[in-house]
Amino acid sequence: MSAAVRTDGEIVVAAASVRSTEAAALIAALTADLAARYNDEDGGAGDFAPSDVEQPGSLFLVAWLGEVAVGCAALRPLSSGIGEVKRMYVRPEARGRGLARRLLTEIERAAQHFGYTMLWLETGTEQPEAIALYQSAGYTPIPNYGYYLHHPRSRCFGKGLTP
Repeated sequence: MSAAVRTDGEIVVAAASVRSTEAAALIAALTADLAARYNDEDGGAGDFAPSDVEQPGSLFLVAWLGEVAVGCAALRPLSSGIGEVKRMYVRPEARGRGLARRLLTEIERAAQHFGYTMLWLETGTEQPEAIALYQSAGYTPIPNYGYYLHHPRSRCFGKGLTP
């Protein structure tokens, strides 16, 4: 599925290759941000591979502000009927414009298109702005799952989707 480009002034959100230069730079910036927040060398990189979003039922989005890639988000299949939100990130200089919410909304639309009935995601205790975004978008706490099962600073959330 290719997400429809939606424009909002200078802002464009569009499907992109996870292996593009822009995607790689955004993922690297997110990894560095997480490494600094959690004093962790890999910044959570072990829970994501580009191939995760190169399979049916997956999508990688990039948010553009003019000619600059400033945010990203990914959707991958987790299990039957459940998709997982991954690699949500907006560069610090582009925050406060609603880009994260726009990316999340587009991921939810894509998930519905793919037939998912539930979205799950993981964030962490050192990301209060992410927790606030997800809760305000209707995500509720769920037990930690999979890779995050025994990570005490992980916080997992889920949201039911209407067909």
